[in-house]
Amino acid sequence: MATEMEIDGERGNVMASTGTTGSVCVSLHPLVIMNISEHWTRVRAQEGRAIQVLGALIGKQKGRNIEVMNSFELLFDVIESDIVIDREYYTTKEEQFRLVFSDLDFLGWYTTGESPNEADIKVHKQICEINESPIFLKLNPQARSTELPVSIYESVIDLVNGHATMLLVELQYTLATEEAERIGVDHVARMSSESGDGSTVAQHLTAQHNAIKMLHSRVKLILEYIKAVESGELPTNLEVLREAYSLCHRLPVLNTARFKDEFYNQCNDVSLMTYLGMLTKECNTINQFVNKFNVLYDRQGMGRRMRGLFF
Repeated sequence: MATEMEIDGERGNVMASTGTTGSVCVSLHPLVIMNISEHWTRVRAQEGRAIQVLGALIGKQKGRNIEVMNSFELLFDVIESDIVIDREYYTTKEEQFRLVFSDLDFLGWYTTGESPNEADIKVHKQICEINESPIFLKLNPQARSTELPVSIYESVIDLVNGHATMLLVELQYTLATEEAERIGVDHVARMSSESGDGSTVAQHLTAQHNAIKMLHSRVKLILEYIKAVESGELPTNLEVLREAYSLCHRLPVLNTARFKDEFYNQCNDVSLMTYLGMLTKECNTINQFVNKFNVLYDRQGMGRRMRGLFF
């Protein structure tokens, strides 16, 4: 790399020269793109206009390979046209996601808009206080092109006109999907099309639902027949009763102690996860309420003190 890095004039004064290459390889999951799109669409619907949104990227990093797997939203304030990230809110969200995604690390941040600018550099410097070498993802929701409007960058520090300057280098990335993401994307793509056809997994689940529904109706019919025989409403047919008895003993695994232990352990794990999720959500709600109460109380106390000074 040259001692003094040239700035690409076509892409603005925040981008490094086109000959500069990135130092890491990035794999991006579709879930991150869906989260950012949903975040921007929701805020736009609430505010009635397009507004820039910010969030954090989490995933795994092994050497020079970075896998961006998920994201969460960040709060920020605009002070004199500069974006200031709410570090207290980030700390709270970090503690929450580490409880659920203990194997994921904070990798960088995302925002929406067109090409990077000086405002993005200022935010990136704040993120560098959390992670020394974060990555930066920018999504343009209003882009009109057939290509994916997502760009990922990393920052470098070099001399520009004799001054140490932070510049951005665009990274190449690949899309990495898991089975659950492929199923979700396929379902959304098929449901959003004009034909309205269900996805492959929806068709598979529909077939299973019909099979279980038919099995339930047949078992119910056998049960009603046995109850009718016991009450004397129908005559006893030993051949039918023997077939029903043999049918009841075709699943002996359900009566073993091992099955019951595993079944109850799984039920307890699911219940515990649900309970912890509810506790986390309620704690976050209480924390937000306390913060709002403290702000309101401080304002009221300040108003009383100011009135005491003038009257």
